[in-house]
Amino acid sequence: MSDSIALGQPTVGEEELAAVAAVFESGWLSGAGPTCNKFEQRFAEVAGVDHVLATNNCGASLHLSLDVMGVKPGDEVIVGDYTFPATGHSVVWTGAKPVFADVRPDIWSVDPAAVEAAITPNTVGILAVDVFGQPADYDELRAIADKHGLFLIEDGACSAGASYKGRPAGSLADMATFSFHGRKGITAGEGGALTTNNAEWAAKARKMHTYGIEPAINREGSNDLPVPSFNEAGYNYRMSDVMAGIMLAQLDRLPTLLANRARVAKGYEQLLGDLEGVTLPVALDDRVHPWQSYVITLDASIDRGAVAKGLRENGVQCNFGTYASHVQPVYGQSTPCPVSADLFRRHLAIPMHANLTDDEVERVAKTLREVLSTVR
Repeated sequence: MSDSIALGQPTVGEEELAAVAAVFESGWLSGAGPTCNKFEQRFAEVAGVDHVLATNNCGASLHLSLDVMGVKPGDEVIVGDYTFPATGHSVVWTGAKPVFADVRPDIWSVDPAAVEAAITPNTVGILAVDVFGQPADYDELRAIADKHGLFLIEDGACSAGASYKGRPAGSLADMATFSFHGRKGITAGEGGALTTNNAEWAAKARKMHTYGIEPAINREGSNDLPVPSFNEAGYNYRMSDVMAGIMLAQLDRLPTLLANRARVAKGYEQLLGDLEGVTLPVALDDRVHPWQSYVITLDASIDRGAVAKGLRENGVQCNFGTYASHVQPVYGQSTPCPVSADLFRRHLAIPMHANLTDDEVERVAKTLREVLSTVR
């Protein structure tokens, strides 16, 4: 349908075009340049940290964080199960084993009790996921990590602008990672960031994200001809300055984008709160939910595929929530995570983005009610 309501949609316009034009005029379009530096400084304020590294995507940030922590073959990293598999993949890329832990049934982030139960002599760290942006239980996870001598990493792919007990996402663990993919709350189409308060880890990550040498900007203005040498095999994980320019404009928009998403979530709560067979997402009082997605839980008796078909036929885009990682064939045999597996079967994402109007929110709710009345 021409008037279909998009599941997700970026908010971009003249401000982003002007930011790109400014980068073009600067002459530095490639990675890790002056505009990236500006973005890193600005995002450090949002994340409440001392150090930010701009990357080409969140998967790169995850891999770098594990690399900096020295994760190696034979190690195990406990991973919150309900997540896009980039989280588990990043552990596989190091040669280590992701050990998936089940999640809370209400906010879907990793259950601290499941983390404690999954620890073995080979465990080196915990990779918690802020599912759809709402932060995990970092006080409890920090206590477990400290008790067992483990590192703690926050996969905050969806979490820009979120907070936990007054502390911003990005500052809640040893290191944190973010995504700026087109479905995220702020976006350059792609892109990512790594955050930390540890200067040594930040320097190591910066070196490894540029093939194992210092970025070229660090050699700008030298009176001689410094020639770097390679003593480690790093990666090409740099964000381009073009993307960084877009991200600077997106950071200007962030407060408004968050407010609009909260408005949409409130509208759904008011319009769907009494809908039989549907459980709405929970936003806990001690944390700020950035509402990267709006995911409902359908009663087990409801045919999710039929609901999705009915919504799409009536111009409302939808999708499943995210993945129960432990059932993905790439990981081989894994310990069952029944809560995550159940969510994987019953979750349905409905439109959530900052451009939705109140009329569109009402139309989504009305259409969902009508479709559910036909598939029971």
